[in-house]
Amino acid sequence: MERYVKAKKGNGYQEIFDDAYEKLEYLAFAKLSLDIGETYYSDTNDYEHVLVILTGKASIATGNKNWENLGGRETVFEDKATAVYVPCQSNYTVKADTKVVIAVCKAKAVEKHEPFVVMPEDVVVHKRGEKQWNRTVYDVVTDNADGKVHRIVLGETINKPGQWSGYPPHKHDGEFYPEEPNLEEIYHYQVNPQQGFGVQHHYTKDGNIDVAYPIRHGDSFAIDIGYHPVGSAGGYEVYYLWFMAGETGRKLYPYEDPDHKWLHDK
Repeated sequence: MERYVKAKKGNGYQEIFDDAYEKLEYLAFAKLSLDIGETYYSDTNDYEHVLVILTGKASIATGNKNWENLGGRETVFEDKATAVYVPCQSNYTVKADTKVVIAVCKAKAVEKHEPFVVMPEDVVVHKRGEKQWNRTVYDVVTDNADGKVHRIVLGETINKPGQWSGYPPHKHDGEFYPEEPNLEEIYHYQVNPQQGFGVQHHYTKDGNIDVAYPIRHGDSFAIDIGYHPVGSAGGYEVYYLWFMAGETGRKLYPYEDPDHKWLHDK
């Protein structure tokens, strides 16, 4: 299976990177699309889950918790996220209060924590970068979840038209540990307007990987190794949901490509 997966239309539960995907040890990803009144039930098994409501409203129940009418975004570009954390070895039910699309983000876990909800007002917003590589980063399950989750780290990033993120290019595959963490990552993209595009560059310094993928609305990308900057085309915003987990904990200190560190000094 390829690292880059193009969007597929369809309702219901759609596996994008399942737990048998050979390039990822810790992560898996799916998308849940329900029409109003539909319900979905699932067990989490060996994965802690974060259910990120991309668009629409849903009621979500797990354990003795029941949150009603969560979400409400018409697009991911107009507001901050609502998300529900569901621990491993649990189950959950989603009921669609409107037509709803949910990103099902999974990370291998052993520790079983309590479920919780992240509301839009809980999301921490950062303006990062400069010049042609500035972007807005939304921390959803990051430092605010220390001690509340096992491995997963999750957020959203929006590139304005013509801007880059993950730039200067960085990676976190553990090659230079302990200076560099060892964390897998998955991206899920949206584009505004939807007919637009961006570019996902992916490379390693040895040249074994050196490719670029056209980002289209609804695509996804698995990152097990290498540098991975994201660009948006002129006139189009690019959003990506990102989440990580790995063997070195939850702290994020990406390793920048030494060839491009000079950009900080310009």
